[in-house]
Amino acid sequence: MNAMPSEKIDTKTTDSEHAAAAAADVEAGIREFVRNDVAYLRRPQNGADTVALDATAEATVNNVNSLIQRVAGASLAEIEGLITELQSLRDLLHAEGQRVQREIAGYAQLSHAAMQSTRMIADNVAQWKQATDKLGRA
Repeated sequence: MNAMPSEKIDTKTTDSEHAAAAAADVEAGIREFVRNDVAYLRRPQNGADTVALDATAEATVNNVNSLIQRVAGASLAEIEGLITELQSLRDLLHAEGQRVQREIAGYAQLSHAAMQSTRMIADNVAQWKQATDKLGRA
């Protein structure tokens, strides 16, 4: 199996392009592994060939394993980043929810105080009106 070139992550590529490229790498590695495995089965079995083929098959397996680990590692890192981001958003939403509850409680208190003041003013105006009506009749 040929050595895989190291991947550079381009910040301009989208996640779907990166995932498609990673999937293509995995598929190519698996195809080559299967090809080597099938070639091993087709060749005649003699002692020296078996040792060389076992070493080649083991190297292929190691390369496929490293490829899968690299792809899985990138995916796990992305998932962990998303989890961290979602947790910070959850904390932000929780804090904003508490702030909104405090604002609503303050508004309710202010509204209640305004209603009481309006009732007091209306009662005083009604009393003044009654007093002026009594003075006007007398």
